[in-house]
Formats: sequence, C-alpha cells, structure tokens
Amino acid sequence: MTDDGLKGKVALVTGAGSGLGEATARAFARAGCAVACVDVNGHAVGCVSRELSSCGGESVALVCDVGDAEAVFGTVETVVEWYGRLDVAVNCAAIDHTLSVDELTVEQWDRVIAVNLRGPFLVAKAALPTMRRQRSGHIVNIASTAAVRAWSNCSAYHASKFGLLGFGRGLGVEGRADGIRVTTIIPGGMRTHFFDRFREQGIPLPDERTLQDPANVAEAILFAVRLPPESALQELVLTPLNEPSWP
Repeated sequence: MTDDGLKGKVALVTGAGSGLGEATARAFARAGCAVACVDVNGHAVGCVSRELSSCGGESVALVCDVGDAEAVFGTVETVVEWYGRLDVAVNCAAIDHTLSVDELTVEQWDRVIAVNLRGPFLVAKAALPTMRRQRSGHIVNIASTAAVRAWSNCSAYHASKFGLLGFGRGLGVEGRADGIRVTTIIPGGMRTHFFDRFREQGIPLPDERTLQDPANVAEAILFAVRLPPESALQELVLTPLNEPSWP
C-alpha cells in the first residue's frame, strides 16, 4: 500500500546502505516515493536499491562521500536530472570515534565533523535551489540524544550533533518563505552496526533492551514529512521506552 501524499515524490537518503538509512529508504519506498539511495559503500547501497526495485519500487543507488562537496553537488544534480525534482532529503549518514580527547586524532575529529555536520550542510545547500523552484521540499536531519546530553569519549560526536541541531533551526527559518520545511529527529540508541566498533575497542555494549528498531525511527521521519504543508515539525525526540531517563 502506498501513501497518496507521498506517491510520486522523490526522496534522497544518505547512509542508505545500512542501519537507519536503509530503514528510511525502505519506508519511503513503501510510501510510493522514488528513492535515491546514497552511501559511501557502493556494494551495500547497491544491494538495498536493487531490493527496493525488485519489490516494485523506483530506486537508484549512488556512491557518495557526504563530506566531499563536489561529490554531494554532483549526486544531487544527478538525482534532479534523473527524476526532474527532489522533494525530501534525509541526512542519515553518520560516524563516530569513541575516544577521549587525548586519544582522538585531529584527522578523526575532522572526519566526524565532515560526515555528521558538513555533510548535512552540503546536501541541504545542493538541494535548496531545486526545492526553491518547486516552492516545496523537506530536509530531515538525524541528530541524536547526544545533541542534548553528554557522556565521556564522544566529544567529536557531541560537537557534530549539537551543531546539527543548531543548523537545523537556522535552516528552518531560512526555508519558510519558500515552503521548505526542516525537521531534526533526535533518536535514542538503535539496533544498528553503530556499536560494532565497541567490541573491537573493548567498550561494554549497550543493553539490547535499551535500543530501538531503526524502522521505528524511520516511521517517525515519515510522520514528520506527511504533515500538512502549512505545518512543520521542527524537532522530534524518539527514545526507547526502556532507555534510562535523562534530563
């Protein structure tokens, strides 16, 4: 079943090769959108896109490092040339290096900021001209509860997600006059490959009961995009019921 409000629309999803990005691409495809699946991992994103197409959806896979300005602008241009429009851009791509400031290299800091904060800026900047011409569009940024609280050994990740929250607020003000909406989703922990590196680093894994299915977060993204065009959900916090309370 497709959603009449989204059927025929075009959604671009970064980080679509796995985790939340993959779940989001699937959700938009089920809603009847053509989905541009974007990821730095060509094999993974190709598999996701082919599966969406085999299930009757319209999808294309594009390999792109979201921290690379030339690559991002080229990718968005390709999507617009291919489909003739761009209605939704969802910035799911993210990385982290779970290290103390003493251990974190300058290169690692720069890479986290490049993917988690520069990437959404580049995608938005590349998408805005088309959305302005359409007088409509929706940019969804995926922050984290790391944007509203803090823990040790995640300084770069915190900086990127706090920054993304501020960027979304500013971008939302700029987009209003052209009918462009901006939503920042603030999810708690999810059952994805994000925590795989914890095993390698000897970091205790989070309790599975405190993590949520990324498909649930994908549905929250769809909810925000489905709102009537005269309304905008600026920020949405989505945490597992079993996650420990936080201020």
